[in-house]
Amino acid sequence: MSTDSPAGSPDPRASTGASGPRPTTSTKAILVSIVAAVGGFLFGFDSSVINGAVDALNSNFNLTNSPLLSGFAVACALLGSAVGAWFAGPAADRYGRVRVMLIAAALFAISSIGAGLAFAVWDLILWRFLAGVGIGIASVIAPAYIAEIAPAHIRGRLASLQQMAIVLGIFIALLSDALLAGVAGGAANTFWLGLEAWRWMFLVGVIPSIIYAVLALRIPESPRYLVAKGDLVLAGQVLHSVEADRSPESVDRKVEEIRVSLLRERKPSLRDLGGERFGLKPIVWVGILLSVFQQFVGINVIFYYSTTLWQAVGFSESDSFTASVINGLINVLSTIVAILIVDKVGRRPMLLGGSIGMTITLGVMAIAFSQAIPTVSQSGKSTVALPGIWGPVALVAANLFVVSFAITWGPVVWVLLGEIFPNYLRAAALAVAASAQWIANFLVTVTFQALASVGLTLAYGLYTFFALLSFIFVWRAVQETKGKELEEMVA
Repeated sequence: MSTDSPAGSPDPRASTGASGPRPTTSTKAILVSIVAAVGGFLFGFDSSVINGAVDALNSNFNLTNSPLLSGFAVACALLGSAVGAWFAGPAADRYGRVRVMLIAAALFAISSIGAGLAFAVWDLILWRFLAGVGIGIASVIAPAYIAEIAPAHIRGRLASLQQMAIVLGIFIALLSDALLAGVAGGAANTFWLGLEAWRWMFLVGVIPSIIYAVLALRIPESPRYLVAKGDLVLAGQVLHSVEADRSPESVDRKVEEIRVSLLRERKPSLRDLGGERFGLKPIVWVGILLSVFQQFVGINVIFYYSTTLWQAVGFSESDSFTASVINGLINVLSTIVAILIVDKVGRRPMLLGGSIGMTITLGVMAIAFSQAIPTVSQSGKSTVALPGIWGPVALVAANLFVVSFAITWGPVVWVLLGEIFPNYLRAAALAVAASAQWIANFLVTVTFQALASVGLTLAYGLYTFFALLSFIFVWRAVQETKGKELEEMVA
């Protein structure tokens, strides 16, 4: 791995002169960051695993004629995520980063078992909400731990592991769903131990949960947390273990810098966010609207409902699972591209380009679905089919929509939320923006089946409208942060 400076120029410490040798990339720093990012993997896996189970759940719990209840069963995890994200920071400060990781792993494992053995829709909703709490915790604790443990010269690259882990989790969930449904001959068919395949889609989540817990027990606590608790010696040992090239004197100086910075910090409160216009500071509204538009374009409809979506337009169940897996793989590859270009292209141009791409592709999907013809399946179920070329057109447009989102709005919004707020209100503003994102995600997810029952053209026409609005919003309200120091940000 390169150890060039963030600007791309050679590290001035590369010589062996007075400035000192180039810092080495610590293998332990990379490994512990990967372990922390497993929380992001569980975040992606658990939020998307329900994709392949939606139709079977509707049939098993008689939700076919209750689209709002079905949508709530899918989306309730997102309400739990808002709760988990809100309390993850205070819990991590009180109990430690590693302990909170273990709590998240336990919530993932327990909720996976509960959802897999659910006997009624209210029971399923309870376990999915609990899974959401784990998702919310993971969405906060993994990037926080990585930022605190990573050496400065590779912090950006290690921090990107979180986003990559999320999309890998989504992909593996979609792939797992497809394999289980394929082996069983359908998500509703009995697979193993007398349980239907859709139940095993949830139960398999226990495996990465256990792996996460075991690995979390083997990584050190954050030096920042240890200093906050007064354990300066152990904090120094952890710093030396992840930055082996540091001298003992350098470690001592770093520990003292952390201690002094903690003494100077003032814990932000929600009162700090207040402003004269609409009750909040303008920059807080920018963060909230970035989060809302990221979800209101309907991206998670693809990852939560794509299997149902493709069956609704005439694809077979097996072909629908295959299409969903392709969506997930494209998401992973596109995220790699985003990580490579975000510091070169800049945040604002990427968002503007993404808005244009999403508006076009969502518009094409809305037009394609307007050509749908009502049909009746062999089982007597009412469905629709896309005639002629419209099926392939919709499939290509959906994949290009994923590309447009995954290269731009997916990762860049998270980057901006970490950059745009002034230091003194960053934590509180992030909590509000993250909660707004989960709530927006919930609203889109819970309403999709009701919108789709009226017509997919309505649903995707609405998402097209929000994609267009997102372009106008970025053009008028979002400033470029590329190359700026965090201390330059103003409210």
